[in-house]
Amino acid sequence: MMATINHQFKLTSRPVGDVRRSDFTYTSQDVPEPADGELIVKVLYISLDPAMRGWMNESRASYIAPVNLGEVMRAGAIGRVIASKNDRFAIGDFVNGMFGVQEYACSNGQGLTKVDPAVAPLPLYLSALGMPGLTAYFGLLDVGKPKAGDTVVVSGAAGAVGALVGQIARIRGARVVGIAGGAEKCRYLVQELGFDAAIDYKNENVSEGLKAHCPNGVDVFFDNVGGDILDAVLARLARGARIVICGAISQYNNTTPVKGPANYLSLLVNRASMTGIMVFDYYPRAREAMVDMAGWIAAGKLKSREDIREGLSHFPEIFSQLFSGENQGKLVLKVASE
Repeated sequence: MMATINHQFKLTSRPVGDVRRSDFTYTSQDVPEPADGELIVKVLYISLDPAMRGWMNESRASYIAPVNLGEVMRAGAIGRVIASKNDRFAIGDFVNGMFGVQEYACSNGQGLTKVDPAVAPLPLYLSALGMPGLTAYFGLLDVGKPKAGDTVVVSGAAGAVGALVGQIARIRGARVVGIAGGAEKCRYLVQELGFDAAIDYKNENVSEGLKAHCPNGVDVFFDNVGGDILDAVLARLARGARIVICGAISQYNNTTPVKGPANYLSLLVNRASMTGIMVFDYYPRAREAMVDMAGWIAAGKLKSREDIREGLSHFPEIFSQLFSGENQGKLVLKVASE
């Protein structure tokens, strides 16, 4: 393999509040030759996810170890094998894995999945056919357990996971109310994705919106936001409601302690439950979700929107747009052409 330069972002300080470019060092180094059992992947698309903000924090009780200072920033990605001494992967294979925020990655093959660009565009494997799709599918169906006629509310509804959750709920016969920021995102939910209603938390009173659109209460709440929106929904629960805790993006950049739910006694009064969803738990069942999701996409029942931005060198600024709500759908960073 020819000598090739790899540009990469390394985490060099723990962010306080919003993530800044100064929290990283943009470095370059030679791409190594693969050792026996290894392969070299040219990174094409990087998945930008809110969970990455948590991975930057100091070690504490979590589902995954933090990124150590001086390490390449962790991120899921799609790439193409350009060199291989691993019998499972050939040059030219397209693969999905935790390759990090860099142009090239060296891997021993563990945790990698082959993907086929002839079946679906590669960015789709980072959205509906990737981690967001698995999260939406199993979080809603296994934990939320919606029934036909239920009222399902989704926060962060125009995001990568939320938009899929609402559509799956509709496929299962539920009424769906999305909570999103801005009139354009709310229009997208109702007019393009088929949500029954949308609440613009930036310009509307969420509690009043829930009262208007959920007159019989909320049967399932899929929460990606936390904070005040979680509290507002807790106040509108139906008997036996199921709350799925997927994320709390409103809290990730806080410099003060995480705001917990003040209205949690509603769980007691309404005999309701609140359960966390961690997508890694469902990886052994991934094919089950991908078959259904691919089928719904092919049938025109499910839409997936990828917001693709270009330029590895702009990673910190593009990543920060997740928290300002500037992205439209699943945020993907394009690193190189296929």
